[in-house]
Amino acid sequence: METGSPRDTGPAGTGGAAPAARPEITKDEPAWIALPPGLLRMRRLLLVVWLGLLTLATALVPGLLAGPGWAAFAALPLAVLLWSWVMLERNWRSWRYAERADDLLISRGVLWRQETVVPYGRMQLVEVTSGPAERYFGLASVQLHTAAAATDATIPGLHPAEAERLRDRLTELGEARSAGL
Repeated sequence: METGSPRDTGPAGTGGAAPAARPEITKDEPAWIALPPGLLRMRRLLLVVWLGLLTLATALVPGLLAGPGWAAFAALPLAVLLWSWVMLERNWRSWRYAERADDLLISRGVLWRQETVVPYGRMQLVEVTSGPAERYFGLASVQLHTAAAATDATIPGLHPAEAERLRDRLTELGEARSAGL
């Protein structure tokens, strides 16, 4: 089902700020679009900030209260930081989405691969959200709501222009497909 590495397709592979023209939509093989690298940068920065503070606290508090030997426990958060650094990239690379003629595909997961298919006619609400950290990094998320709560889906870390374009397109397709119901 894959046409290649998820990093090879879509605007995220170019590393540019503006989304490129969309690939042609066919029923056979979806054109997967990867998430932009800004999401990985944001997550890694948050990881370094929180685990850096934890490392500092783990080194200072036991080191000052119990002696310098206990400050070695600061190596634990550092080990978690290094392991998480690699895992964040693997997770980020696993996220991708594809617009097909009748539905939207969202694929994610490293160990347990999850692929969500959201038919355009079943969408009830498409919203674009952006928290403070996302806004700082120029990112937004698209959340799709359907009648079944289990099929609600989110695409995180998109450029705001791409998120708005996707919201408008999905809303337009959803209205066109649900008109016959």
